[in-house]
Amino acid sequence: MSPFTKVLAMLTIAYIVSISNASPAIVSPYDPMEICIENCAQCKKMLGAWFDGPLCAEACIKFRGKLITDCEDFGSIAPFLNKI
Repeated sequence: MSPFTKVLAMLTIAYIVSISNASPAIVSPYDPMEICIENCAQCKKMLGAWFDGPLCAEACIKFRGKLITDCEDFGSIAPFLNKI
């Protein structure tokens, strides 16, 4: 493959990605269950004893990552908060 062909191929790919207005996270594959469990761990680190991390992880598994927790969104973490 000639250098010109390589450059042309790279420019074509860059152009297609730029016109699609897609973020790299959308372009690359991701596992919603993995993100959900990682967010549970992050919330546990941030909120400590007030957050029930294992219950959050169980919900990730039960709902197959469809309900991803956001540590800054009270509505998404409310079911996992403990009364100390």
